[in-house]
Amino acid sequence: MGALQRIALLLTIIGAINWGLIGFFQFDLVAAIFGGQDSVWSRIIYSLVGIAGLINLALLFKPAAELGRTEPKTSRT
Repeated sequence: MGALQRIALLLTIIGAINWGLIGFFQFDLVAAIFGGQDSVWSRIIYSLVGIAGLINLALLFKPAAELGRTEPKTSRT
């Protein structure tokens, strides 16, 4: 997994946590930190999280070998 995908995954996780807070507690952490949903900074964060989600969408369609998954090695003794 490259650096861009790791950053995208981190932003996607942040977005998921924010949506969880909204769903469970009606609290938008991004808006609280950056001055409301209509502030420029909040919109930038929301946009970055959305782009990160699109980048991570590609992970659904990658073969397992490209994701670094390998079968466990067994030793014959």
